[in-house]
Amino acid sequence: MRYVAAYLLAALSGTESPEAKDIKKILESVGIESDDTRLEKVVSELKGKNVDEVIATGYGKLASVPAGGAVAVASSGAAGAGGAAAPAAAEEKKEEKKEESEEGSDDDMGFGLFD
Repeated sequence: MRYVAAYLLAALSGTESPEAKDIKKILESVGIESDDTRLEKVVSELKGKNVDEVIATGYGKLASVPAGGAVAVASSGAAGAGGAAAPAAAEEKKEEKKEESEEGSDDDMGFGLFD
């Protein structure tokens, strides 16, 4: 995954067709040693391809992958944004309830932490 991420960073920097040396330079800049075999594999697979088209093709493939209850959410962009927000809101409510119950337990004991 790190090789693909470095390839995408090189592509975003303006290099139309990043080479192994470009990716290696990015990885070394953050202290990651690179495996030449894997590095060459990524470069050879993506050579001559438009990065934006590869990403668009990947999104199309991901939409068809079953992922439990998330399949319906992944198939629609608008529903995906709303569907992702709902679990986060539910999680926030759980955290709020947990905090309230912890505060209430101090009152039951007759003293608080800062009394």
